[in-house]
Amino acid sequence: MKRLEINAEVSNLAAVSAFVDEQLEAADCSMKSQMQIDLAIEEIFVNIASYAYAPGKGKAVISVDISEDRTASIIFEDSGVPYDPLAKEDPDITLSAQERTVGGLGIFMVKKSMDDMKYEYSEGKNILTLVKKL
Repeated sequence: MKRLEINAEVSNLAAVSAFVDEQLEAADCSMKSQMQIDLAIEEIFVNIASYAYAPGKGKAVISVDISEDRTASIIFEDSGVPYDPLAKEDPDITLSAQERTVGGLGIFMVKKSMDDMKYEYSEGKNILTLVKKL
Protein backbone atom coordinates (compact mmCIF):
# COMPACT_ATOMS: atom_id res chain seq x y z
CA MET A 1 0.00 0.00 0.00
CA LYS A 2 1.31 3.42 -0.97
CA ARG A 3 0.51 6.41 1.23
CA LEU A 4 0.55 10.20 0.87
CA GLU A 5 0.05 12.64 3.74
CA ILE A 6 -0.68 16.14 2.54
CA ASN A 7 -2.25 19.41 3.68
CA ALA A 8 -5.97 19.30 2.91
CA GLU A 9 -5.96 22.30 0.59
CA VAL A 10 -7.57 22.52 -2.84
CA SER A 11 -4.21 23.70 -4.22
CA ASN A 12 -2.84 20.19 -3.50
CA LEU A 13 -5.38 18.40 -5.72
CA ALA A 14 -2.87 18.03 -8.57
CA ALA A 15 -0.36 16.35 -6.24
CA VAL A 16 -3.01 13.95 -4.94
CA SER A 17 -4.12 13.08 -8.49
CA ALA A 18 -0.53 12.54 -9.62
CA PHE A 19 0.14 10.26 -6.65
CA VAL A 20 -2.91 8.08 -7.35
CA ASP A 21 -2.36 8.10 -11.13
CA GLU A 22 1.21 6.88 -10.63
CA GLN A 23 -0.10 3.81 -8.77
CA LEU A 24 -2.83 3.19 -11.35
CA GLU A 25 -0.44 3.47 -14.29
CA ALA A 26 1.97 1.04 -12.63
CA ALA A 27 -0.96 -1.41 -12.42
CA ASP A 28 -1.76 -0.92 -16.12
CA CYS A 29 -5.17 0.56 -15.32
CA SER A 30 -7.47 1.24 -18.27
CA MET A 31 -7.93 4.87 -19.25
CA LYS A 32 -11.69 4.63 -18.59
CA SER A 33 -11.18 3.39 -15.01
CA GLN A 34 -8.44 5.94 -14.40
CA MET A 35 -10.67 8.80 -15.55
CA GLN A 36 -13.50 7.59 -13.29
CA ILE A 37 -11.11 7.34 -10.35
CA ASP A 38 -9.64 10.79 -11.10
CA LEU A 39 -13.11 12.34 -11.05
CA ALA A 40 -13.85 10.62 -7.73
CA ILE A 41 -10.52 11.77 -6.25
CA GLU A 42 -11.27 15.35 -7.21
CA GLU A 43 -14.73 15.28 -5.63
CA ILE A 44 -13.62 13.63 -2.39
CA PHE A 45 -10.39 15.59 -1.88
CA VAL A 46 -11.98 18.96 -2.65
CA ASN A 47 -14.77 18.16 -0.17
CA ILE A 48 -12.20 17.31 2.52
CA ALA A 49 -10.18 20.45 1.75
CA SER A 50 -13.28 22.64 1.74
CA TYR A 51 -15.30 21.28 4.66
CA ALA A 52 -13.45 18.85 6.97
CA TYR A 53 -11.54 21.46 8.94
CA ALA A 54 -13.45 24.67 8.11
CA PRO A 55 -12.63 27.35 8.99
CA GLY A 56 -9.22 25.90 9.98
CA LYS A 57 -6.79 23.67 8.16
CA GLY A 58 -5.64 20.09 8.55
CA LYS A 59 -4.09 17.08 6.89
CA ALA A 60 -5.42 14.33 4.65
CA VAL A 61 -3.93 10.91 4.13
CA ILE A 62 -4.53 9.16 0.82
CA SER A 63 -3.61 5.49 0.48
CA VAL A 64 -3.73 3.32 -2.62
CA ASP A 65 -3.78 -0.45 -2.51
CA ILE A 66 -4.03 -2.55 -5.66
CA SER A 67 -4.79 -6.18 -4.95
CA GLU A 68 -3.72 -9.19 -6.97
CA ASP A 69 -7.21 -9.43 -8.48
CA ARG A 70 -6.69 -5.92 -9.97
CA THR A 71 -8.98 -4.09 -7.57
CA ALA A 72 -7.90 -0.64 -6.48
CA SER A 73 -8.80 0.68 -3.04
CA ILE A 74 -8.27 4.40 -2.57
CA ILE A 75 -8.60 5.40 1.08
CA PHE A 76 -9.08 8.98 2.28
CA GLU A 77 -8.51 9.79 5.95
CA ASP A 78 -8.95 13.10 7.74
CA SER A 79 -9.31 14.17 11.35
CA GLY A 80 -11.92 16.79 10.59
CA VAL A 81 -15.56 17.03 11.58
CA PRO A 82 -17.19 13.58 11.48
CA TYR A 83 -19.13 13.29 8.22
CA ASP A 84 -20.48 10.24 6.41
CA PRO A 85 -21.03 11.21 2.76
CA LEU A 86 -22.85 7.93 2.15
CA ALA A 87 -25.54 8.68 4.73
CA LYS A 88 -27.07 11.50 2.69
CA GLU A 89 -29.96 10.50 0.45
CA ASP A 90 -29.15 10.47 -3.28
CA PRO A 91 -30.49 13.44 -5.23
CA ASP A 92 -33.59 12.91 -7.37
CA ILE A 93 -32.05 13.21 -10.81
CA THR A 94 -35.48 12.99 -12.45
CA LEU A 95 -36.12 16.55 -11.27
CA SER A 96 -34.89 19.54 -13.21
CA ALA A 97 -31.82 21.37 -11.90
CA GLN A 98 -34.07 24.18 -10.67
CA GLU A 99 -36.25 21.77 -8.67
CA ARG A 100 -33.38 19.86 -7.00
CA THR A 101 -31.85 20.89 -3.69
CA VAL A 102 -28.24 22.02 -3.79
CA GLY A 103 -25.56 19.48 -2.93
CA GLY A 104 -25.05 15.75 -3.13
CA LEU A 105 -24.65 15.38 -6.89
CA GLY A 106 -20.86 14.96 -6.75
CA ILE A 107 -20.99 12.16 -4.17
CA PHE A 108 -23.82 10.57 -6.18
CA MET A 109 -21.60 10.54 -9.29
CA VAL A 110 -18.75 9.01 -7.28
CA LYS A 111 -21.07 6.27 -5.97
CA LYS A 112 -22.22 5.47 -9.49
CA SER A 113 -18.69 5.29 -10.94
CA MET A 114 -17.09 3.16 -8.19
CA ASP A 115 -17.74 -0.53 -7.59
CA ASP A 116 -18.03 0.03 -3.85
CA MET A 117 -17.66 2.76 -1.23
CA LYS A 118 -17.32 2.40 2.53
CA TYR A 119 -17.23 4.95 5.32
CA GLU A 120 -16.23 4.60 8.94
CA TYR A 121 -15.37 6.96 11.75
CA SER A 122 -12.61 5.46 13.86
CA GLU A 123 -10.13 6.87 16.38
CA GLY A 124 -11.14 10.44 15.58
CA LYS A 125 -10.83 9.98 11.80
CA ASN A 126 -13.15 9.96 8.84
CA ILE A 127 -12.13 7.02 6.65
CA LEU A 128 -13.67 6.78 3.18
CA THR A 129 -12.69 3.90 0.92
CA LEU A 130 -13.36 3.87 -2.82
CA VAL A 131 -13.13 0.49 -4.56
CA LYS A 132 -12.77 0.08 -8.32
CA LYS A 133 -12.05 -3.03 -10.37
CA LEU A 134 -9.39 -2.19 -12.90
